[in-house]
Order: sequence, then C-alpha cells, then structure tokens
Amino acid sequence: MCGIIGYVGKDKCIPKIIHGLEALEYRGYDSAGISYFFKNKIKTIKAEGKIVNLKALLNFNEESYLGIGHTRWATHGKANKTNAHPHSVGKFTIVHNGIIENYSELKEKLIKEKYVFKSETDTEVACALFDFLYKKNKNILETLSEAIKILKGSYAFGIICNDDANTLYALRNTSPLIIATDETGNFIASDVPAILKFTNKYILLEDNEIAQITADKIVVYNNNLEIVKKNIKTFSESYEAATKNGYEHFMLKEINEQDKVYKNTIDYYFDGTIESLEKNFNFLNKFERIDIVACGSAYHTGLVGKCLIEKYANIPVNVEVASEYRYKNCFYNNKTLVILVSQSGETADTLAVLRKAKNDQIKTLAIVNVVGSSIAREADYVIYIKAGCEIAVATTKAYLAQLAIFSLITTYLGYKNGVIDSKELTTIFKDINLLPNLINKTIANYETYFKIADKIYKHKQIFFIGRGIDYAISMEASLKLKEISYINSVAYQAGELKHGTISLIDKNTPVIAIATDKYLLEKTISNIKEVKARGAFVILVSNTTFKDHFYDEFITIADVHPILQSIIIIIPLQLLAYKVAKNNGCNIDKPKNLAKSVTVE
Repeated sequence: MCGIIGYVGKDKCIPKIIHGLEALEYRGYDSAGISYFFKNKIKTIKAEGKIVNLKALLNFNEESYLGIGHTRWATHGKANKTNAHPHSVGKFTIVHNGIIENYSELKEKLIKEKYVFKSETDTEVACALFDFLYKKNKNILETLSEAIKILKGSYAFGIICNDDANTLYALRNTSPLIIATDETGNFIASDVPAILKFTNKYILLEDNEIAQITADKIVVYNNNLEIVKKNIKTFSESYEAATKNGYEHFMLKEINEQDKVYKNTIDYYFDGTIESLEKNFNFLNKFERIDIVACGSAYHTGLVGKCLIEKYANIPVNVEVASEYRYKNCFYNNKTLVILVSQSGETADTLAVLRKAKNDQIKTLAIVNVVGSSIAREADYVIYIKAGCEIAVATTKAYLAQLAIFSLITTYLGYKNGVIDSKELTTIFKDINLLPNLINKTIANYETYFKIADKIYKHKQIFFIGRGIDYAISMEASLKLKEISYINSVAYQAGELKHGTISLIDKNTPVIAIATDKYLLEKTISNIKEVKARGAFVILVSNTTFKDHFYDEFITIADVHPILQSIIIIIPLQLLAYKVAKNNGCNIDKPKNLAKSVTVE
C-alpha cells in the first residue's frame, strides 16, 4: 500500500522524486504529495487524485536537492488533499506506509501536550510524536530510536527535519523500505521500480533499523543506535522491465510475457530430469501434511495446488485465507509444512501467519517473487518465482508462475510417493517443455477472446462455474474480471447450482463454464445444460471437442497433462477480463480502491 520515494544528492530532487512516484503509482493513487528543502525551508505541495495533478503544481527547476514524496492508498481518513502525505508537525515532515495501531491512544496524549491535528491520519500522529520527543532530547537519531519503542503496528517512514537540511532519515517495521545509491546521491523507496531508472544498487532495511542518509553517505543503525553493516545488493531486472514497452497497459504487457515467465521459472528448478527436482524439492519429503496460506490470487493458486497435490501426491492439503488463518486455532504439528504464497513477499496477513507458524515451531516455505522480501527472509525454505517486475494491480504473470511452481512440486512429490510412474513422468516432462510454445499460441489467439468480450461487456452480472480444479481456476478468473471491470462476477461450484445459485440465472446471463477435468466432465456438462435451459449465454472453456451443441461460444485450449492444464486455462480468461474492462473504459492497471501490495491488515 502507498508508495514512498526520497532523494538527497547532487541533482535537483523534484524530477527524481516525481519519476519515482510515477513508478510507484500502482501502489496507490488516491492522492500524492512532495516535500523538499527550498531556501533552507521545507516546502510541501499536495494534490488529490493521481500524480499528474501534483505535477501540474510543481516547478521542476527549483533548486532543491533533498526531498520526500508519497502516493497514497487511503487507510486512515478520506482520499483528499488534507489527508495526503507528506504531513508536517513542528520540526518534522514525514511520509508513511503502514498503520499505526496505537495512534488513537497517542493522539489523546499529544492533544494534552497542546498538539492540534488537521488530518484524520495516523501519520500526522506519528509526526507529532517525533516532534514531541525531539523537543525533549534535541537529537534526531535518539528521537527515532525512542519512537520505535512507542509506536505499534507496521510502518515505513521517510523523514526530514527543519534542523538538518542535508539529511534524509528512514525507519521501518514490517512495511518494506529500501535505500538505493548511485553516483549522484542516495534514495529511499518502498519498492525497486521507483529507482530502476537511476540505479539497480540497493540496501534492504530490516525491522527497527534507522537510516541516516546524506548525499555521499549512508549509515544504518539498530534500535540501540549501534551501526549495522549493510551489504549493497544488485537488482537483476532492467528499467525497461518496469515500463510498458509499447503496450497500451501494463496488464496486457504482463499477459504477453507469460511464456517467458513460465520458462524462466521452470528452467530455474528443472533441467529435464527428476534429479533436478530432487535437488530443489527434496526437503518436502519430511512432511505429511501441507497448509497453504495466502491472499487474493495467491490464495487461488493454493486452491489449484491443493487439487494437484492431493490427487497426484496423496498428501492432505489445507488452503486458507491468511487473514482468517492467523486468528484461528491451527491443528498442525512437526510433520506439517506451512506454505506462504505472496507475489511481493510483504503481504501483511501472510507475513503474520509465517510469524505465527515460526513461533509455534512449524516449518515454513515461502513461494514469492521479490528476492529478499520479508517473507522470503523469514521462512525456513524459499522458492522464488521468476516473474520479474509486475506493475499492474491485477496479477497475471506472477499468478501463472506460482501455478508453475505448484506443478513442479506436484510432479516431484507424485513421483516420489509412487502415484506417478515413470511412463506418466515422461509425459509430464514432455508437456513441461511444450508449454512455452502453447502459452504463446494461446495468447496469440486473443482475437477470439476479444470478440466474446464484445458480446458480454455490458452485462452487470457474470458467473463462472466449474468442478474440482476447474472451480479453483474459476475463482481466479472471476476475481480478474471483477477487479478490473467492476462487474459483479462470482464463481460457483457447478454441482451447487441447484442449491440456490441457479435462481440468479436470467435470459442471456453470461455463464463462463470451465470443463477440462476428464473425470468430472460429464457431470459438468449436465450442469452447463441446466443453466443453458434457463436462458444463460454460455461460454464454454474446454480442452475437449463436443458433438452436442450446448453452449453459445467455445474457447478451445490445448490438452496437456492435468498437472499443467491450469496454466493454459487461465490465459484466455485473463485476456477476456482485460477486453471487458477496456470496453467499459476502466482504468485497467489501477482499478479503483485497490493497490498492488497489501502491506496493512
């Protein structure tokens, strides 16, 4: 949630900060603001809405070499100019990601100290706390160290102080923040894309660390104000990877990258032999049960993983939403593996589950995209997907890469547990190698999906149905459609239609039916005929051809081994959702009320 950027150096800071904000706008776009030193005073400019509104208010040539900026996804307080960051109280001006859980208590105490608050935000309260503590000790580092002991919740702060016109300060707990460096100066940012145009060299801040940054020096302290030695890391992606590269939308670009993403992910762990899978996944053998915990689309990949692992590896799998799992009684033991799935590796609820499991001495596996993210660092085992920068709020390529990982895990465990024999293993390996080309061909058939989208985009309600793994895919396809087109889209188990759902079917109601599971095919067809008989406009997605014409539109997909089939199924449905949203004039990369990385509960 939200994007932070800060710069101190030899170059003018406003152009760099605005570029960073534009690169981070996928993290929040309710409002934006910038604060910078100008003629030895801090100047703040804020605007409601997107960053283009802020740009119109700025003089990019002003002589300023230290500043902070923020693009907001509203949590505390409405999305307006007053609540927009940066916030200033007394000597301090700050930008903030996260949520201060004890802000109400702190606010009451600070009001008694004669502080007056203009906004509804917890951020302004934190800023007032900094100012209050600084009045006592007159030392910025000691102020921040003391604040860490008082603040509760998740936070990443970019901080400047009237009394130190040459220094940028940073502080984090749970919410991500990096420091980057190039030949002109130094940056802070909440995500790597903000700084990729300038540098790929960065430092990770850990929880409760404080950074003191000038144009030519970076010093990091722990909470006891002892200097911490930090290693400079190199981000492997290029700046071009974080741009649209000629595509109309990031989402469309990322859909078209999926053949490459699949190949990069598979090739990292699999060289065509079972020995490579043994090398990378042998640690899984010690577990008798798996709990997969995630949020949103990552949760949906867990549902697919459950179907596959239970069927082909004969291991019981429980899949739950992280925000529920973290508060329930968990019936795990030392033979249970908790798998955390997260694109960013910073998802707040998922990270909380990981810490809960570790506190209970349960082994954890992270499946994440971002190297060095909090979940990756804290898990016992980590498997990285190779999706590269994903900018569109609606995930596509990261979701597909997560499916690819679950296909490899299933293949390995299935063979190891004797469910998959050598003959079937050969078939799976063959299809693994065929898939990049099949993914490419599926994407290339976009006109078929676009024509169908043109027929349904005006409807206010669209349903997805499927059984087994097809239902798991329906969940993701429905989410993709609703989050970018704002159409009320719901996925149902096809076998449950008669228990109430079928009452929602009117004439010409679009029903997208997924039918690829051969074992359940006849049952699914019966359910499709039921909705068709009640007037539904049926779009069938299948890897099988039919003589009986019980549908209105047909999307045929390549027939591959079931362990890999879901990877192909989702692509037409991603493109269908994209075109429906485009036809409706929606902001596809930045859907309303959503942000890319959910780092607050």
